Amino acid sequence: MTDTHVRRPIIILDFGGQYAHLIARRVRSLGAYSEIRDPSTSIKELKTAAGIILSGGPQSVYDKASPTADPKIFSLGIPVLGICYGLQWMTKALNGTVTAGKVKEYGHTEIKPVNDGGILLKDIGERCTVWMSHGDEATELPEGFQLTATSQTCSHAAFENPRRKFFAVQFHPEVTHTEHGTEILRRFVELCRATPWSVSGYAKRIGDEIAEQVKDRRVFMLVSGGVDSTVAFVLLNEVLGAHRVQGLLIDTGLMRKNEISEIRAAFERLGVTNVRIEDASTEFFSALDGVMDPEEKRRVIGDTFLTVQKRVSEELGLTASDGWMLGQGTIYPDTIETKGTKHADHIKTHHNRVPAIQEMLKKGLVIEPLKELYKDEVRALGEELGLPHELVWRHPFPGPGLGVRILCAEKSDSLTIDDVGIKRWAGGWAVLPVKSVGVQGDGRTYRHALALFAKEPCSLTEQIWRFATEIPNRRREFNRVLLCTSSAEPRDFVFTPGAITKERADLLREADAIVIEEMRRADLYESIWQFPVVLLPFGETSGGQSVVLRPVESQEAMTARAAALPPEVLQRMTRRIMELNGIDSVFYDLTSKPPATIEWE
Repeated sequence: MTDTHVRRPIIILDFGGQYAHLIARRVRSLGAYSEIRDPSTSIKELKTAAGIILSGGPQSVYDKASPTADPKIFSLGIPVLGICYGLQWMTKALNGTVTAGKVKEYGHTEIKPVNDGGILLKDIGERCTVWMSHGDEATELPEGFQLTATSQTCSHAAFENPRRKFFAVQFHPEVTHTEHGTEILRRFVELCRATPWSVSGYAKRIGDEIAEQVKDRRVFMLVSGGVDSTVAFVLLNEVLGAHRVQGLLIDTGLMRKNEISEIRAAFERLGVTNVRIEDASTEFFSALDGVMDPEEKRRVIGDTFLTVQKRVSEELGLTASDGWMLGQGTIYPDTIETKGTKHADHIKTHHNRVPAIQEMLKKGLVIEPLKELYKDEVRALGEELGLPHELVWRHPFPGPGLGVRILCAEKSDSLTIDDVGIKRWAGGWAVLPVKSVGVQGDGRTYRHALALFAKEPCSLTEQIWRFATEIPNRRREFNRVLLCTSSAEPRDFVFTPGAITKERADLLREADAIVIEEMRRADLYESIWQFPVVLLPFGETSGGQSVVLRPVESQEAMTARAAALPPEVLQRMTRRIMELNGIDSVFYDLTSKPPATIEWE
């Protein structure tokens, strides 16, 4: 790699968008060195930049507390690209006008290039599907700019000043769901002439950083058997040696069916013997007794992990005073969704970002070798380390396990509404009596889900997919749209209060096992990126529960598209899950991220 003293990076000014690191990663994948900086970075520090990208963000440019950069960046004589909030801040800084949009745009949107698409959007076709996530829009362009694209609800979807090499797009070219997004970014990158970047020798570079951080200490690593913690654990073993690393696999009672035995067998095949398995399921269920709030559940699970880790570490003499650090398989999306950058909105607290962990991080007692990586990069690193294919390509599974897939509530959260704005829909609809977390406009939402009912419950029609995009865009009450696959007509929901119990965990475990079995039977396991199965506290009878199927396609978890299952596969899954004692209904989550998160909590 090029010497750091002469690097000319493309700098991403992070206004708090969920995709700031994704932009940086895309730029690096195009062969240019990139760095992420706070928007308050001084002009002096930015003078070595080859180009600047202004990221999205969760606020309005007219909010008093909204982040800003120094307008002098437009006098540096280098290319500048504004994305989403970055477009809006650029517009305002250069004396254009930004106002609240009449319709919020979240998810897939079709744009139409004008003026031949200008420099960045040339040759992308007469129409192009892009990924939008915004509420405000530019309504008057700054002087010297020309329009390059419009959408049905955003009249200035893209514009540029070709003479000064300033570009602005309201959509997100960095996400995989934007057609021609890579080509749009490539054209900007080529204008910048930045220092070249290569990821060859990735494992060695990260290994050098691990050795520098750990020094002569040893690492006590919490492993779950998932891709992230497994790759991190094997990497630490390789860099430090197994004698300096001790793994701990905690059976929380919230694992998948047969998960512990499968993980044990996988480690044995790898020749990994420095892992202790601790059955702490009774402790976790006891700690979660009566806990309903999603954030509180994550805190309790995270704290219980640490309590068990502390007990075991003391039993084995693996404390900080004895020269041990805590290792975690944290990846970047875990940190950004827990407000890991200065201006990022809080989406949800991950179990490895609870206050106790934050304190340990401040004291330098935690090592997270994967914290700047995305899931696809972790997998690439796992393959570079020689891990088996089936282990590297396991579906992502949250650290808190089924704990974040069992929704809990003391009472029904009903929403009465007469019209949800869907026309020409022959079926019925119903609002679910629970809320789930979502992300819209780079900010957190906590809203209801709307369930559709169709004559053919397992048929995913174009109309249904269109509603899944349109409804959250037009109705702020909803951040998810579902299809009921177990009934053609709406039923009265009967809500049953409840927290996490062993019985509910066992029920969800069986439903999850059915889904995995049917995925493998249909040879769909590797084409679906992740398939959460969620348990909801209502059904058609007292004590009855409902299940949500949530298959998604993604690469890095920052965005995701709801996956379409073949009708026959969906029918088999639904039929088998409905045969479980205690399950009254099955739903299929049709919503992309944004506006919904992948997990429901």
